[in-house]
Amino acid sequence: MSAEIYRDAWGIPHLRADSADALARAQGRVTARDRAWQLEVERHRAQGTSASFLGPEALPWDRFARRALLADTARRCFAALEERDPETAAWVRAYVDGVNESLQGDEPAPEFARTGLAPGRWEPWTPLAVWLATHILFAGFPAKLWREHITGHLGPDAVALFAADGPGTAGSNGWLVSGERTVTGQAVIAGDPHRYIEDPGVYQQIHLSCPEFDVVGLAVPGVPGIAHFGHTGTVAWAITNAMADYQDLYRERLRRTGAGVEALGPDGAWHRAARHTELIRVAGEESVEVEVIETDRGPVIVGGPEGLDDGTPLALSLRHPPRVTADLGFSALLPLLRARRAADVDRALDAWAEPVNVVQAADTGGGLLHRVAGRVPVRAAANGLGPVPAWEPGHEWRGWHETPRAGLTDGVAVMANQRGPAGPLGVEFAPPHRAERIAALLAAKDRWSAADMPAIHTDTHLASAAPLLDHLAALENLTPEAGALRDRLLAWDRRMDAGSTDAAAYAAVRGAVVRHLAAHPALAAAAVPPAYPEVFLPWLALVPRVAYALEHLLRAEDPYGIDRAGAVRAALEEVAAREPSGTWGDTHRLAPWRALPDTSREEPGLSGDHDCVLCTSAVPGLTDRAARGPAARYVWDLADRQDSRWVVPHGASGAPGSPHHRDQQPLWLAGELAPVVTDFDRLTKETDV
Repeated sequence: MSAEIYRDAWGIPHLRADSADALARAQGRVTARDRAWQLEVERHRAQGTSASFLGPEALPWDRFARRALLADTARRCFAALEERDPETAAWVRAYVDGVNESLQGDEPAPEFARTGLAPGRWEPWTPLAVWLATHILFAGFPAKLWREHITGHLGPDAVALFAADGPGTAGSNGWLVSGERTVTGQAVIAGDPHRYIEDPGVYQQIHLSCPEFDVVGLAVPGVPGIAHFGHTGTVAWAITNAMADYQDLYRERLRRTGAGVEALGPDGAWHRAARHTELIRVAGEESVEVEVIETDRGPVIVGGPEGLDDGTPLALSLRHPPRVTADLGFSALLPLLRARRAADVDRALDAWAEPVNVVQAADTGGGLLHRVAGRVPVRAAANGLGPVPAWEPGHEWRGWHETPRAGLTDGVAVMANQRGPAGPLGVEFAPPHRAERIAALLAAKDRWSAADMPAIHTDTHLASAAPLLDHLAALENLTPEAGALRDRLLAWDRRMDAGSTDAAAYAAVRGAVVRHLAAHPALAAAAVPPAYPEVFLPWLALVPRVAYALEHLLRAEDPYGIDRAGAVRAALEEVAAREPSGTWGDTHRLAPWRALPDTSREEPGLSGDHDCVLCTSAVPGLTDRAARGPAARYVWDLADRQDSRWVVPHGASGAPGSPHHRDQQPLWLAGELAPVVTDFDRLTKETDV
């Protein structure tokens, strides 16, 4: 088997091989060549061993990964894949062979020497573990901890009041414009997945070509193929997070016996739970022992037989589809690459499992697809709201939901994590502002082209500013400084542009309002989170929850007796007294996650905000810095694939010294896109592998 590696002007790898397996091996090899450090960080995170070289800050995640049995679940899924679908299993093995060849044969990246880490060896199940670790928090099951917490302090009405796209949720924009609404008569698909911005990036631009298929798209480093965003020339597809609820938390009653641990089941009997201990090595500190327990529901991820660290008697187990079915949906990956029509994408995604997505696809024959893909269990409604008692009947899983489908409206389909086709499958969804704004922009013109789409990607109008501005408009008897600031904000165009001083002033007032509301005595009890593991604390922090629910809190009728007008007045006077200056981009700067922090680099200022189409999420009241944002942007043109465009926040290479480490960032910041090149005659051959 042979393969060739080519590069375009942006260093993006284009691979050509004589078979699908040879191509997978080449993909593994080039990914390890470009992203060796990133791959090893992800492998260790999936195994719960990252603290061994990253130190104690990585320990909370490692504890969770061990207790949640992520690596063991991946092993089970791969073993089942070998039985059900040996062709895909062999293809995954080929990818892993390529990763190992490069990791063991190439010069190690400089981060390895910095941490004293040597490149390890990937197992056939490692790509599945990376996929699982990347997406285990996508459905936001920790939000169930928040709902229980806030309900216990403020009552059941608080759940709806604080419902919003929470701090740990990843989202996306995606829109499909059918041929009847384009200048070419062929469909265009565009969008941008919102994730935590990582350096290196979570998406890898790549071109995979062999006699069976020729596909460009965005791969996840460490995973073969192109799962979420791809274009085969005759069909293209893209996804957004469906915001479906498919993971459950169970309150467990556990007891220790001479033989181990037992859990009380819904049949009234005590059942033996699997139990063992593991040792987590921590760089610079003593190793830490962790007890791993699994009941008939799933692994215990909070508490245990003795309860929480503060003595609260609590144990929570996690039940999620891959642990139950030993299936991550990898059998969809090869059929996706081989797809020629939207119907092929549809059939391939019948095998999809994790995470649950809304998929849009179109082909050159006029075929269109807008559906939910993934596995969502049928169970009691209470399971979706919070932890449920494992010892009571009625909370078991009873099969799987049919995945809903939807049509287009006026030739357009828009998804931005709002309550859409997946509505019956979820509990909380993103506010409708992004989706409504995209739909309104698309409705403003009869015919669209691929070249028009970046203007939608980068729209900065903030519809969710209205409630706060309405409160400002109602204020009277302000100091001259506050009155002038109020009038200035009421005249503002509501665009969160990096160069806007008005956007900065609005954000300053908004942050102050959030802090005043969060400090109100009515919310004081909710400000102290339970003694849950540290990895879940972002979902339980009060200030971010108030920030994301600000629109509801300012519009609701008498929420807990909080004087909202007084809070807005105090915030306005506070900001006016310090004479706000500077632009939104001065404080709204990119804050990418790196396994090894780099404080020497000044990150760029960003336009956009949480509810803008250009969704660069700060946490009002806490920080203006944006840890989340568009992890890629794409435009798939069905008229001519080479009129498609894409961009990532940094570059194609994860190596700090590479010319392609950050060469796409100027495009990303400006809202511009790099060309998609698929003609191998226009590429530079790098090597044979």
